[in-house]
Amino acid sequence: MKVLVTGASGYLGNKLAMELARSGNKVHALIRSDASTKYLQHANIRIFYGDILDKKKVLDAIENCSQVYHTAACVSVWESDPSVYYAVNVQGTRNVLDAALNAGVEKFVFTSTCGAIGYSLSDPIGEDEAQSYNEFSDYDESKRQAEEMVFAYRVRGLEVVIVSPTKIYGPGHTSHALTTNTVIKKFIEKGITFVPAPGSFKICLAFIDDVVNGHIMAMEKGKSGGKYILGGINCSYLEFFSQIRELAFCKGKIIPLSKNVLKVIGHLLKLNYKITGRHPAFAAKRVSYVFHDYIFCSDKAINQLGYRITPLHEALTETIGYLKKQKKDNVVLQYNRMYKPHMGKLVDIETTAHL
Repeated sequence: MKVLVTGASGYLGNKLAMELARSGNKVHALIRSDASTKYLQHANIRIFYGDILDKKKVLDAIENCSQVYHTAACVSVWESDPSVYYAVNVQGTRNVLDAALNAGVEKFVFTSTCGAIGYSLSDPIGEDEAQSYNEFSDYDESKRQAEEMVFAYRVRGLEVVIVSPTKIYGPGHTSHALTTNTVIKKFIEKGITFVPAPGSFKICLAFIDDVVNGHIMAMEKGKSGGKYILGGINCSYLEFFSQIRELAFCKGKIIPLSKNVLKVIGHLLKLNYKITGRHPAFAAKRVSYVFHDYIFCSDKAINQLGYRITPLHEALTETIGYLKKQKKDNVVLQYNRMYKPHMGKLVDIETTAHL
């Protein structure tokens, strides 16, 4: 079967494209740059270059495809121009939906986010419990608008399913800097992390392999017009980092920071951006966002799709092992680039591998 995966160079899209290819599907991988091709090496993957804002490129990539996994999105934590979120996540999604409708695609799975549902007040919340009291970020709001549009295309005859992952972590190529993996890695290596005080706020953490499998199950078993949370373990920041500390055999410090302190840091980061052009790790106006619980219930996906949640201990053990190996490989690569002699000169290890 021919399948289109948009955003195939991303953390989730890459692992999804590779899993589909290994399962025997012919995957059309839509990516934006050559740099991503090294992560999509498989005989069943055909690369298409283009942006989802380019209708012609999307039409080329979707040709003869029976299924579409639309994972492409603007996921950055900060944009100097917030309209970028709406251009990519709303208009870009419309372009892919139009192309799918015109191509006669059998089924369309859209990757949204639990951020579009909002925070929880007490118990884990489900797919249909969007809270009116939430103040959504531009990213979350753009995804919420995209969800409404996706469902509207069902009325026009396109079979659609929405999947909503929570915070994702686990082995895999990450395409942007601020990810859960990055936070775990820095905690292990630098021995310190900061959490919203008092550290007891809870989040839902989903293992990447579970989320990839959840997408495939949604395509196979998801009801048209259905929405499924692909979540994981609900736990507090303190519980999460304490377990990482135990499994990684590190003595990392977990430091709670108040809302006011984080807002000051946010303003300083914005000032630094104006001076240096370096994008801030977060925006001051988004600080209030993390001082809530974000816990979710995946029962619908478990019961209807067969979704499975990997235990936190098992998932973290695999993630930590991957991150440590990644660090070791990077050290070896840097060493060989600097010191490996070959014919009287310094040569990149990737070059010498072919000699």
